[in-house]
Amino acid sequence: MLGAKCLMAALVMTSQIAAAQEPSTRDLARINWMEFREWVPSKVQTVLLPLGTLEPHGVTANGADIIAPVAIASAIAPRLNAFIAPVVPYGITGGMDAYPGAFTIPEAAYRPYVRAVIEGLAAQGFRNVILLNGHGGPQTAVLNDVAQAVGRERGVRTLVINWWSLATDVTIATFGYDGGHAAENETAFMQAIDPALVQRDRYTGPDMVTPNAAPGTYSAYPAPSSITLYKAGEGYPTFDEAKAREYFARVNDKVASLVEEIIRKWNLAGVQP
Repeated sequence: MLGAKCLMAALVMTSQIAAAQEPSTRDLARINWMEFREWVPSKVQTVLLPLGTLEPHGVTANGADIIAPVAIASAIAPRLNAFIAPVVPYGITGGMDAYPGAFTIPEAAYRPYVRAVIEGLAAQGFRNVILLNGHGGPQTAVLNDVAQAVGRERGVRTLVINWWSLATDVTIATFGYDGGHAAENETAFMQAIDPALVQRDRYTGPDMVTPNAAPGTYSAYPAPSSITLYKAGEGYPTFDEAKAREYFARVNDKVASLVEEIIRKWNLAGVQP
């Protein structure tokens, strides 16, 4: 009996020690300021900043570009020993901003705002600022430019990740072909996050889909479809639940592995702007 009690006490103590080595939350919007001071930068030097926009996504949510990077951040933050900054939800939408529910922020407003957010994270003591971008187009170029400028001026290390592009090999390995905007890959990712976000009964087939125009061929505004394909004939949504879950897990691993590798290389090289 005494041995059992000792074992139980040891397990409780181990659990308490493990709990003490984890913050109460990794969400910067939910953490207390005193706890933040205890963890940053002495114990946590990395922050994940999700960014997105609101635009049509076929039969899934207008906020897919917001929901996806937030889900990635939540999934990988413990592995990376990182905190998660509140998402920047509005972005530079581009050719789909004519659709109902879409928003676009002029670059003249977006650029300084994002810059201020990154500068604020640097001022709080984070050494590694990881931008998890959920939206492409001109927004990507702005983020690359701003992140590099802040890194140089504030002495922090920045990384911009466009998850859907990074995961091209994962898309092909999972589905057997490439995807597109609101196509098989992105719809599957949303389906894995929350099946209720995908209204598959609204999908009426190929007429809802348009392949991306080849460079130099044509440009249409507004975009003729909210579902686009990187390659003609590849990436139509199939709503396969098992593949959706597999894809979600593999994408998160791919993103986390890249962050780990970049930070490892930064540390190995001893570089700090």
